[in-house]
Amino acid sequence: MSGGNGPGRSEEDSLLAGWQEHRPAVFGVAYRLLGSVADAEDVTQDVWLRAAKADLRDVDDLRAWLVTVAARRAYDILKSARVRRETYVGPWLPEPLLTGPDASQPVLVDESVGSAMLLIMEELSPPERVSFVLHDVFGLGFGDIAELLDVSAPAARQLASRARRRVAKAKESMPQASKAERERVLTVFRAAYEAGDLAGLVRLLHPDAVYVTDGGGKAFAARRPVCGGERVAEVMVRVGRQWRPDRIDLAEVGGELALVFHREGRVYSVDTVQITGGLISAYRRVINPDKLARV
Repeated sequence: MSGGNGPGRSEEDSLLAGWQEHRPAVFGVAYRLLGSVADAEDVTQDVWLRAAKADLRDVDDLRAWLVTVAARRAYDILKSARVRRETYVGPWLPEPLLTGPDASQPVLVDESVGSAMLLIMEELSPPERVSFVLHDVFGLGFGDIAELLDVSAPAARQLASRARRRVAKAKESMPQASKAERERVLTVFRAAYEAGDLAGLVRLLHPDAVYVTDGGGKAFAARRPVCGGERVAEVMVRVGRQWRPDRIDLAEVGGELALVFHREGRVYSVDTVQITGGLISAYRRVINPDKLARV
């Protein structure tokens, strides 16, 4: 784009450089608000198209501008997504996001992209979630957040404060396991799973463990969570015998080590866990093929 009233070549180059720098933040805010890689990619594309057409010469903070545009679009999607999820078949889990060395593109990683945190944020209202993510994760001011939500700045501050309290309370019951402990538990779990070792699985599962599967009506999955360590182990052994995986990889998903199951040449499931006191207290399995297409 050059000549006329559009930006010149130097402005194009500057925008492209700024976009490459801030694209992880654009994708990151959309994913944290929506819990969907597909939707976050669509939002990211929309933001780029809008940025390419906009006159940004008076924009002092390109990152804040891009993140705000992404959040506004994601906010609209989030409000309708909550309605759609009321008719979702079975439990809903966030779409797995590969991070670390397996990621196909740079991703901003912190605890807010973990499956447990995304599920906590699902309990927030859309305005609470937007206020919390934009302020606490991306550092935007309450004036900008208030304009996006069409509320006053004090109201935006209150929304973020209320969300922060709810997130903190939920996190009290889910202490973070160290990377080394997570690797140890998942490595032993994988060996027991592959061997169909019921007793070994029971030893690794918390007595009150919860097993959740997200098939979305596209793959066979339990419609309700399975509760209790022994019961979860029995279900896992039975499922393992029914669809024997070709291999089980350890991979970083949402900033945490997870299990990726391969079967018949494709990813069959992505499993994330919550570890409490060295035992698996929550096991979350995504087998909805629509959520695995980008893994």
